[in-house]
Amino acid sequence: MSLIKQLWLAVILILLMAFVGSLAVSITSSRHYIEQEVQIKNADNANALALSMSQMEKEDVSIELLLSAQFDTGHYRLIELRSPEGEVMESRETEALDDGVPAWFVDLVRLDVSPGEAVVQDGWSQYGTLTLASQHDYAYRSLWQSTLEMAAWFALVGVISLLLAWWIVRSIRRPLIEVVSQARSISARRFTTSQEPRTLELREVVQAMNTLSGAVHTMLSEETGKLDQLRRRLQEDPTTGASNRTTLLDHLQRNLDSDSQRASGVLIMVRVDDLPAVNERLGHQATDAALKALVGHLYQLANELGGGEVGRLNGSDFLLVVYGAQDIEHVSEALKHQLTLLRDAVGEPLRLPAALSEYTQGDTPSQRLAALDGALADAEGRGDLALVVAAGESRSSLYTTHDAWRSALIQAMDAGVALARFPVVNVRHGVVHFEAPSRLELDGEWRSAGLFMPWVARLQLEDRLDMAVAERALAIIESDRIPLGINLSGRAVGDMAFIKTLRHRLERSPEAARMLWIELPESIALHDLASFRLLCRELQPTGVRIGLEHVGSEFTRLADLHDLGLAFLKFDASLVSGVDQAFDQQTILRGMATLAHSLGILAIAEGVKTEEEADTLFDLGLDAITGPGVKAG
Repeated sequence: MSLIKQLWLAVILILLMAFVGSLAVSITSSRHYIEQEVQIKNADNANALALSMSQMEKEDVSIELLLSAQFDTGHYRLIELRSPEGEVMESRETEALDDGVPAWFVDLVRLDVSPGEAVVQDGWSQYGTLTLASQHDYAYRSLWQSTLEMAAWFALVGVISLLLAWWIVRSIRRPLIEVVSQARSISARRFTTSQEPRTLELREVVQAMNTLSGAVHTMLSEETGKLDQLRRRLQEDPTTGASNRTTLLDHLQRNLDSDSQRASGVLIMVRVDDLPAVNERLGHQATDAALKALVGHLYQLANELGGGEVGRLNGSDFLLVVYGAQDIEHVSEALKHQLTLLRDAVGEPLRLPAALSEYTQGDTPSQRLAALDGALADAEGRGDLALVVAAGESRSSLYTTHDAWRSALIQAMDAGVALARFPVVNVRHGVVHFEAPSRLELDGEWRSAGLFMPWVARLQLEDRLDMAVAERALAIIESDRIPLGINLSGRAVGDMAFIKTLRHRLERSPEAARMLWIELPESIALHDLASFRLLCRELQPTGVRIGLEHVGSEFTRLADLHDLGLAFLKFDASLVSGVDQAFDQQTILRGMATLAHSLGILAIAEGVKTEEEADTLFDLGLDAITGPGVKAG
């Protein structure tokens, strides 16, 4: 039985005991008082009547008249005169009054009153014995009415007491529920913090749990910081903080191979012309500051265009990968504006030629870089901030206008979304779930997400596609009884209407919802942590498992996720590629898996290509793997 129920039972029991006890005391005292008063009345009336009869003539008619008059003028149950031999000389008796008092009450409080007796004298001799008993049925009615009044008053007081008790129990229950919720969260390795209640005992418990959560957050922050330093040393240029050449080209290759919006976009190469001369003119520190400023402006440009990554290809060349299909003319104008701001901030006439090129699925990084190198050589001869768009292979678009794309996408979504299946397996080669990227039938063929996702984002149809994917995934789960993992777009994180709609849909299929895995890119979730927190709070009660993919570059913020109850993290393929031969990567992944496990989160590796990588990853403690080299057992 819960503590709250015990409190309510205790309150009700105390009120009932108080009522019964006070009622019993009141009735008992009243009964004793009435018995005493009636007893005295019987004795006094008997003595007074006997005295009157002793002083009068002892004629039968006179005696009869006196007794009748006395009986009629008072409230008597019995008046009886007996001779010294015990014979009844005169008697007057009335039946019990019917005054509406329940028989059970009369039996419960029955009055024990002896009749009054007195001797009637006739001179010096005894004439008879007078017995007189007052009518005490009125006392039962008085007791019954006082009992009803007391019960009514006690009912009123009881209601007020229960209301007061409800308020007190509610005041206790609210912090108690929070304490229980926090305890359950901690048992599920969601280290939340709660406001300290005013109740001393509960406050001490909450303080202890908050201290535990704070310690976990501090530990996670310290450990993730150490791992991030190692990752930065492995993947980033130490001078500017941009990705190094190997990491950036690996990411670009994965984008080209992926089924996401990142499968197409724009590449921008910027060169700091004659870097040795700039270094000599500005000095080493000022030159490094200028290069950092260039990277910062490129990242700002990427954020304006919807996201991207900056890398340093060599000493003077920097590459910006802008995710998603873009208007190349708009990108050129935005780039020129950022480079102008950079020159103004540095205060030196830097020569910053740049080249732009679109990329899409089917390209290779070497092809695109070769095209950019040629365009950049052309730009160097045109001026300080010259921009040249690299000539590439002519690509025919499925549709030529925005309206045509919108109509085709909506029609394809209404017709139905198809889901591919790529296994995520554990160390025993059992399937944890299937990744299920979407496919749409466009121009008579099923197309991968890498082709249409940029247009879906540009036309702001992400919520429609996300709902169609969720509907299809739930239908497959219900029919095939297999766990599926789907991706939600970045737009879904901040769209409360979509989140509510998705929750209602999941609540209609509770069993299927428990087999659905939902993942979002690390960058999207962490850049809008408040919205992501809201998404988790709304969807997790339905039973779905929520996690992050492409985890790596912002792993230091794992401490901010310690209270979300994430089900899994998928570590980025840049940390996985070649892990069987890279000790630093093994150290990073082992630490990341350990920290994930400390929060009860599954650690999954992406982009696994070989058995050697798979074996190494499982040896490092990861729970599951996925990638082109992974097959279901």
